[in-house]
Amino acid sequence: MAGPPPGPSRPDYWRSPLRGPWLTSVLGLVLLAGITILFVTGLLSYAAYNPDLAAVNDQTPDKGWLGFYLFSWPTSPYWLYRVTQGVHVTLGIVLVPVLLAKLWSVIPKLFAWPPVRSAAHGIERLSLLLLVGGAGFEFVTGILNVQLHYIFPGSFYTLHFYGAWVFIGAFVVHVAFRLPKALRAAGPSPGQPAPGTEEAAGLVSPHPAAPTISRRGALGMVGLGSLALLVVTAGQSVGGRLRQTALLAPHGQDPGSGPNGFQINKTAASVGIRPGDIGPDWRLTVRGAGRQVDLTYGQLLALPQSESSLPIACVEGWSTPDQRWSGVRLTELAALVGLGTDTPQVFVESVQRGGSFRSVVLRDNQARDTRSLLAVRVNGAVLSHDHGYPARVIVPGAPGVHNTKWVTRLAFGEQA
Repeated sequence: MAGPPPGPSRPDYWRSPLRGPWLTSVLGLVLLAGITILFVTGLLSYAAYNPDLAAVNDQTPDKGWLGFYLFSWPTSPYWLYRVTQGVHVTLGIVLVPVLLAKLWSVIPKLFAWPPVRSAAHGIERLSLLLLVGGAGFEFVTGILNVQLHYIFPGSFYTLHFYGAWVFIGAFVVHVAFRLPKALRAAGPSPGQPAPGTEEAAGLVSPHPAAPTISRRGALGMVGLGSLALLVVTAGQSVGGRLRQTALLAPHGQDPGSGPNGFQINKTAASVGIRPGDIGPDWRLTVRGAGRQVDLTYGQLLALPQSESSLPIACVEGWSTPDQRWSGVRLTELAALVGLGTDTPQVFVESVQRGGSFRSVVLRDNQARDTRSLLAVRVNGAVLSHDHGYPARVIVPGAPGVHNTKWVTRLAFGEQA
């Protein structure tokens, strides 16, 4: 009853002359558009893994109705995942300055007194807590994943997936409460409303300090920060010469030159591939319809070879330009066991012993696409060990981890 306690709960604690409904609303509307795109592209990224197809594809086995929208991921256009995931990661990084500026602009609201004035206000405050915490969690885990810095207490896929649903729920509630006011406040700004009024929304300081920059100038600085992050990020998705500008790309490494000189995540050494695993004793087992064929590397090379020009695109947002792959079509390998005319889904297994995605199930539409290969060469050269020698899968439109390397078994019509 004596008023807020000393400290950040008192309005005069915050003295920036920039805080106000106009700046907060403009930043909020930018985030509304950006986060909507992030959420949609995130849903598409999850669908691209075909998680409802097989247990080995699904990193979130308890998703339940949260997977209501899942659909069969297409193989055309072949660059679809490269674009959607590139947009998802690049936009997420570009929005970081906007998010930080928005949080700065509303920080007095986090300490508003009294903490809860009514049931509706309590719901709004809870949604704000989940909104701020969810935004921080999603952006931090996403950026750490881009850098392949896995310090999570569990699977990135599971944490990021469930975190996204918690965040978007709070986001929707917050937008429902605030959008009409934000639209009104984001119009031409003649000046700050009087402190303590409804229009001030608890953001305008009653005793502001002297300004050192205008509100539009502050907004421009945020925009320049986002532009700088775009410049040092987008090249990892665009590829070509622009990749040299991608200072925030995973590893920040030079993939080398020559036919095999393009980006990789998993090296043969990092997943425990031993010389004997891919040496002269390596065999490819093809199974299906109760039949089995075992092929040596020489026999695989003796089969009819086809070519496909396809990129590699990964969840971290990086991708390569189209690479020229050559190998045996999956449909022709299915024909070896009598399934070539109606190729079913296929279980692909690697000699990789540890780590995620050592095996995957590809849908029938992916196995039937004539561009889908068990590749043995790239850009005219034999695959390097790090690119999957002696044979790897390459499928149009599939996430990079589904283009399994060091393949040892193809089981058509099987899940595991």
